[in-house]
Amino acid sequence: MTLSPPPGLRERKRLATRRAIQMAVLRLVVERGLENVTIDDISTAADVSPRTFFNYFTSKEAAIVGDGPEMPDEEALDRFVHGGGAAGNLLSEIGALMAETAGHASDDAESLLLRRRLHKQYPQLSTLRMIGMREFEKEIIEIVARRIVVDQPELAADPEALDSRAKLATFVAVGAMRHAWMSWADGDTKEPLADKMRDSFRQLDHLVSVSA
Repeated sequence: MTLSPPPGLRERKRLATRRAIQMAVLRLVVERGLENVTIDDISTAADVSPRTFFNYFTSKEAAIVGDGPEMPDEEALDRFVHGGGAAGNLLSEIGALMAETAGHASDDAESLLLRRRLHKQYPQLSTLRMIGMREFEKEIIEIVARRIVVDQPELAADPEALDSRAKLATFVAVGAMRHAWMSWADGDTKEPLADKMRDSFRQLDHLVSVSA
């Protein structure tokens, strides 16, 4: 799979604004407590307008939870669905797809420490993150099912088998993604998350090959 080019200037500015908002809310809530921080406080600290804040996050809680996995753009999804090779490479192809968006993660060592602290202090934040992951998994299952039909058209006539296979591939891939994220978060966050993602999927591919 051909990888997308690095983010352009506009995307880098978007990511910088998103990170500024996240760091502002993390620092303020650690200092004052969740109930004592307003959207206006966060916007002032991040040097953005409240309107800009809501362009990025629906609430201060969402900003604290941070960036979960994002779906790639339509062009990348189309390449995944129609540009793959043998069906046996499906997990590797999912890994390459996920690595394309890994650069969107705005976490670094400081934000990770603050976020972990707040998640322990406010358990409801972990619930929000879990809900986001469930929605992401549903989207991945749908796109993986489309890819499987391209590789194995006969499965289109068996929706139950198609759904089962798409879910299995997705859940295995999400496990590899979690491995990559945890390895990155617990190690050197200066190393690109995308590199960790590719490494985890390479390990998964080796594990499957050895076990086969």
